[in-house]
Amino acid sequence: MKVDVNAANAELAGQHPQSIVEWAAGLGGKTIVTTNFGPNEAVLLHLATRVQPDMPVVWVDSGYATRYTYLFAEKLIDQLGLNIHVYNPIASAARRDAVMGIPDVDDPQHEEFTRQVKLEPFTRAMADMAPDVWLTAVRRDQTEFRRNMEIVTQDSADSVVKVAPVLEWTEFDMHAYLEQHGLPNETRYYDPTKVHGNRECGLHNRFSA
Repeated sequence: MKVDVNAANAELAGQHPQSIVEWAAGLGGKTIVTTNFGPNEAVLLHLATRVQPDMPVVWVDSGYATRYTYLFAEKLIDQLGLNIHVYNPIASAARRDAVMGIPDVDDPQHEEFTRQVKLEPFTRAMADMAPDVWLTAVRRDQTEFRRNMEIVTQDSADSVVKVAPVLEWTEFDMHAYLEQHGLPNETRYYDPTKVHGNRECGLHNRFSA
């Protein structure tokens, strides 16, 4: 599947995320949405399932989420009837903790840790699911890297079309949507590959499209 990225971004700029999801699903290919069940994740999941109730939802569960995140995930899976597909690292968190622990961000082992708990299972998920279109909840106000992202990206004619429906929304917009639709939220989220909230984990700058 090949899209005219420039034309798509010109068309979708300033549009409501619901319209962007409808555009993405309307491309006619297999569309998936990814989630980490972190803060505000219910927004995109609600938007996606309103357009396509059985849209595959891919969750790369590192094994290091908080108890609150796991409980929130179960609640949202049930509330939205999510067609969930969970991908875990090959080694368990307990095994990795015994051998490696969680390296500091400046530790040379941190890159390998990130590969094991996030990049490898995500690569496996994308190979298994073989999507044409990937919906992601990234926003420009989250990190410096994402500030220059576009709503629609595609590296080549045979690569997945990456669509970020809420890219232009702010934290205020996300909270307003959650409140409007009576959706739960969970802020006690922990990502050991990022440590700091404004740091990239490596997923979006390695899997640009």
